[in-house]
Amino acid sequence: MPSLSLNKNQSRVIVVGAGIGGLTAGALLAHRGYSVLILDQALVPGGCASTFKRQGFTFDVGATQVAGLEPGGIHHRIFSELNIDLPEATPCDPACAVYLPGESTPINVWRDSQKWQEERQKQFPGSEPFWQLLTTLFNASWEFQGRDPVLPPRNLWDLGQLIQAVRPSTLITAPFTLFTVGDALRLCGLGSDSRLRTFLDLQLKLYSQVSAEETALLYAATALSVSQLPQGLFHLQGSMQVLSDRLVESLERDGGKLLMRHTVEKINVENGKANAVVIKNQKTGEVWTESADHVVANVTVQNLVELLGENAPSGYKQRVAKLPPTSGAFVVYLGVEKSAIPADCPPHLQFLYDINGPIGENNSLFVSVSHEGDGRAPEGKATIIASSFVDFTPWWNTQDYEGLKQKFTQDAISKLSQYFYLKPETIIYVEAATPKTFAHFTGRESGIVGGIGQRIPTFGPFGFANRTPINNLWLVGDSTHPGEGTAGVSYSALTVVRQIQAQN
Repeated sequence: MPSLSLNKNQSRVIVVGAGIGGLTAGALLAHRGYSVLILDQALVPGGCASTFKRQGFTFDVGATQVAGLEPGGIHHRIFSELNIDLPEATPCDPACAVYLPGESTPINVWRDSQKWQEERQKQFPGSEPFWQLLTTLFNASWEFQGRDPVLPPRNLWDLGQLIQAVRPSTLITAPFTLFTVGDALRLCGLGSDSRLRTFLDLQLKLYSQVSAEETALLYAATALSVSQLPQGLFHLQGSMQVLSDRLVESLERDGGKLLMRHTVEKINVENGKANAVVIKNQKTGEVWTESADHVVANVTVQNLVELLGENAPSGYKQRVAKLPPTSGAFVVYLGVEKSAIPADCPPHLQFLYDINGPIGENNSLFVSVSHEGDGRAPEGKATIIASSFVDFTPWWNTQDYEGLKQKFTQDAISKLSQYFYLKPETIIYVEAATPKTFAHFTGRESGIVGGIGQRIPTFGPFGFANRTPINNLWLVGDSTHPGEGTAGVSYSALTVVRQIQAQN
């Protein structure tokens, strides 16, 4: 068995998974004096927010934009505590340029609140009562969230944190707890506004995984408002990998360890308490058991049930099994000549190509474009990353995987060519990723991405808790509150660190 040289006088924490949630939890715990070991089966840390390089181009694997860098934002808070510099970044303005079918003028989601209000009033006449409701709910929710409530609470300490976060001004959200966005549209007399609903379906699919009809209103209020000042979405200088790199530097500075290419095969449980993990070194094949006082799982709930095996509580296992299907992703990565990019192209765009088709399956694309000097492409070149949510099932069942991948790639490039100048002479490099790719490189069950759909039964107070039914086993990542995105998983990590510290 390898010697990990962890300080045996400290509480020992093993973190399963080096995505942003796992790295954040590990770095914070190490900084607060815990003995930390992080394990991941991949080649590089970062999970779905990692990066790869090809022929001089740098591609962000999944996540391409970041929230929470502003003063008071979650990354600003965490990086300040860790005493590491925030990465250099530029605000996304617009946060997204959304093109609906047959329309050549985008709906620009501006960062300036007044400018965004003027845009939406022009684009969706008569819709202002709906947007004002979202703003009211967002302001109350943001104030509440800023006091670090624990959702959902699972013991008295959690409940105490939740109660301390409540103020009379935040209670305005309570009557809307069981509302969906669809309910709110009907409340505001906009239930039959198909263009507005199409826009909301398209945007919410990025954040909540599900349509406006299904998305919890309180979740949507934050997801649709966080791109405006004083918050905002940011484009990192260099690549998304800088987030992981700085968290790893902090972890190792404070005595923690990170082992890549090491698979956790099982979480051991004894007397209702997680006490060890079974580890396999992918290079040598060596397998051993490493004990821990706490285990933090930065995995999907599906992966967590698998890691627990016969130790998975039956109720928890049944709840996971009954979850509605989660999406996979198809992503095409293009290295192109700069001439392929239209002048004044925003960094993020969203296209819907078939208003009658389901959102996903390549009929909608979320596109991220590099800009000169942002570190992602050689001079005179650029990157285009286009992703679409897809059903993961066909990718595992097809008899012609490569043929299906090629079909999706050609279809995506054809659709992108309606906006970009994509010709053989402007395309330098092409690569695609499917649910099977994400499963291989991130270890996520079936290659699912983006967490659990933010429906009423699975968001916030009704979602999966960080505190699992097994003592000293904690869940971080996009399966828990407040959901997907680097800011969301970082918040879940901070919650777990606070819970562990309160318990010791």
